[in-house]
Amino acid sequence: MAAKAATDEKEAKPLRHGYTTGSCATATTKAALIALITQEEQSQATIRLPIGEDVTFQMESCEFSLERATVGTIKDGGDDPDATHGALILSTVEWSDEPGIILDGGLGVGRVTKPGLPVPIGEAAINPVPRKMIRETAQAVLDEYGTQRGIKIVISVPAGEEIAKKTLNGRLGILGGISILGTRGIVVPFSTSAYKASVAQAVNVAKEAGCDHIVLSTGGKSESYGVATYPELSEEAFVEMGDFVGFSLKQCKNKGMRKVTLVGMMGKFSKVAQGVMMVHSKSAPVDFGFLAQMAADAGASQERIDEILGANTASQVGDMMVDTPAFFEIMCENCCRAALKEVGGGIEVETIIITMKGSLLGRVTINDTGDESNWNRG
Repeated sequence: MAAKAATDEKEAKPLRHGYTTGSCATATTKAALIALITQEEQSQATIRLPIGEDVTFQMESCEFSLERATVGTIKDGGDDPDATHGALILSTVEWSDEPGIILDGGLGVGRVTKPGLPVPIGEAAINPVPRKMIRETAQAVLDEYGTQRGIKIVISVPAGEEIAKKTLNGRLGILGGISILGTRGIVVPFSTSAYKASVAQAVNVAKEAGCDHIVLSTGGKSESYGVATYPELSEEAFVEMGDFVGFSLKQCKNKGMRKVTLVGMMGKFSKVAQGVMMVHSKSAPVDFGFLAQMAADAGASQERIDEILGANTASQVGDMMVDTPAFFEIMCENCCRAALKEVGGGIEVETIIITMKGSLLGRVTINDTGDESNWNRG
């Protein structure tokens, strides 16, 4: 009983939030600037987050001379660690002959090369809120110490280029490293805000690149199938939506896309077919009763229907129904209709369902022109 109680207590413990790369960059900038001005080592820095909370960051390193100071901290993602969790975030502050504050990115911070992002082409991928935080915090330090001299701030992430390979930055046209992000200053566990932001940016980049047809995939394998299906589309047209089907569809509709193609596998798309638009395994379990009903609609035997009701995974059901194309056509059609309902119609939606090995199971398109009967099986 004691062990069970301990387990329950552990499960009930609230999840610990972390801090954004923008917050880390702001804290290291404050520490570096104070070290430069005072010529004293800084072991911590307290900053005000956009949500109005004061947080003290511990510094990992502090080096300074009469002309410049470099301070680093380790990024803590809390209980929802992302690709940047554990990364060293550095800020170098040096005196400048020019008045005011110059802010730039150094090693491991990406540079913007495509339109559609909140940062102009050619500039370091430091988003607007972190830029504001860094500048305002630095100005407050200068004012506190009565310093009129100009400064240059360079944010670096030594492992940033490698970390960026795990993000969507390359697709977004952010090259050479990660982005310095954050709108609230904290990372809320499983809030998914960072991933949603990257999807929204990807759709916007596609729009700016002239795309009117976007291929939304649930992962790398499904995206590869989409690329092979539509080789004529530019790379900006392919967006990994992950589990955020509804959010991604709405982004496409809001940006005036003519057509959206959904590419994925049985597990997630069996949920989309029911109208579930957030398809993470923790958000919605597979409904085998729903799969059994679709099998019945496709003409499956009672024996097969019973097998589906006793199945363990949606992929297993897909294997059971692989010789019944009508089952996958019904599922694809249901996905299309659910997608159109989610966005209020007015676009063309295609659904492609594939196996884990990348073989086609079903493909249906519905072109919503006010008459949902206009659809094609492929």
